[in-house]
Amino acid sequence: MNIMFIASECAPFCKTGGLADVVGSLPKALKKLGANPIIVIPKYSINNYYGQTPERVLHSMGVWMGNCIEWCAVDKVKLNGDIPVYLIEFDKYFNREGLYHDNNFKDYGDNARRFSFLTRAGLQLCKDIGYKPDIVHSHDWQSSLAGAYLKIWHWDDPILGQAASILTIHNCAYQGVYPKEDYYYAGLQEANFTEDKFESFGAFNMLKGGIYFSDIVNTVSPTYAREISSPFGGFGMAPYLSNKGDRFLGILNGVDYDEWNPETDKLIPSNYSSTNLKGKIECKLALQKEMLLEQKYEIPIIGVVSRFVHQKGLDLLAEAIEGIINNMIVQFAILGAGEKYLEEFYYKLPAKYPGKIGSYIGYSNKLAHMIEAGSDFFIMPSLYEPCGLNQIYSLKYGTLPIVRATGGLDDTVEQYDEATGDGTGFKFYEASARAIYYTVGWAVSTFYDRKDHLKIMIKNAMAKDFSWERSAKEYIKAYEKAIAIKKGM
Repeated sequence: MNIMFIASECAPFCKTGGLADVVGSLPKALKKLGANPIIVIPKYSINNYYGQTPERVLHSMGVWMGNCIEWCAVDKVKLNGDIPVYLIEFDKYFNREGLYHDNNFKDYGDNARRFSFLTRAGLQLCKDIGYKPDIVHSHDWQSSLAGAYLKIWHWDDPILGQAASILTIHNCAYQGVYPKEDYYYAGLQEANFTEDKFESFGAFNMLKGGIYFSDIVNTVSPTYAREISSPFGGFGMAPYLSNKGDRFLGILNGVDYDEWNPETDKLIPSNYSSTNLKGKIECKLALQKEMLLEQKYEIPIIGVVSRFVHQKGLDLLAEAIEGIINNMIVQFAILGAGEKYLEEFYYKLPAKYPGKIGSYIGYSNKLAHMIEAGSDFFIMPSLYEPCGLNQIYSLKYGTLPIVRATGGLDDTVEQYDEATGDGTGFKFYEASARAIYYTVGWAVSTFYDRKDHLKIMIKNAMAKDFSWERSAKEYIKAYEKAIAIKKGM
């Protein structure tokens, strides 16, 4: 089965969040199942190719947009040594300081044009290199137009005419809503600018149209699928997702245990396993040293690796964290970036609470691994969370999650049972600083007062398997269903 991924991110080359991890991991699992995937992403000026020199595949490729033709080049690198990753080189759109916004977090005003061009270029690439996809797999609003382009412009194409489409929604809150003028550039025909397709209060809604035209739509956890298709859910998309019926699925994300595994992780000070946790002690002490925390193994560390945005609940944590530090014997190791007011708040905490809070504003892959390995708990107080990956990484590293029970967090973390010691983490339901404070208190009291339960939970957590193998098989089923729909079966 030939599967083309079109996406705005792909780890490890370019990443802002979980979308990149999925695009960088799922094709590897599909390859192991016998599929033949390729990936198409932008050639951003800030990409990192980790020693690879991109190979020029096409020096000049014409891409027809709605009111002009754009000329770009295409390079290629490899993912995992054998999966082609095609890089669309077009400096007009991709030679920027950020993927979606500038360094001041201001979105680029031409994002609709940038990513409709990317999607059309990915389809044109198939024609130019003779790759005949069975499936075109698009991700979020950035490449959601793929299904529409296939049906509107390529329905009788010898290369693309038989390709079925699947759209994965990683976060329904981001829909790609832009002025109607951008719709004309995208080239999707005036007749399709209607309320059930692309039109939304006079604007161009890229995700909405993608939902309509894609053969299958899925999101990244069963609970999130229920949440966004329920009445008043989905940030306005619930009726359109519900209209898909059994063509809308929830498939839980997997994780790449080749990268996130404490037994083999090369980015942490000492490796360890569920049967020998000595290395975790060394990782904790190294994390305390790295984050300028008091080096005492007896004090629990709560880790944070997150984008500093409202969705992630970091403003709620900001309301609770000083009360936690003042009333509990606990430390925080915080890594992240995002909204400037949150960056400023978390940046100032180490000076205010020296030895108790460490923070790094920005992103460091090495530090992210150190926090997962060296922390005792990992907090994710998200207002909503389509899937979440860090809580799954935490389970593997024996770092017990403290999470709000929403979306994929609810699907992957089992509530602690104080009567038996069963469970893999601590869940709360109310989106409030109060709920965070008391749930953290519950976890901290377990650390100090119920160490036998803590050991049981760590063992339970590390035994969980959220590898891509199971999820990839579910995607194969979804692909087969999409192909059957395309053929009218």
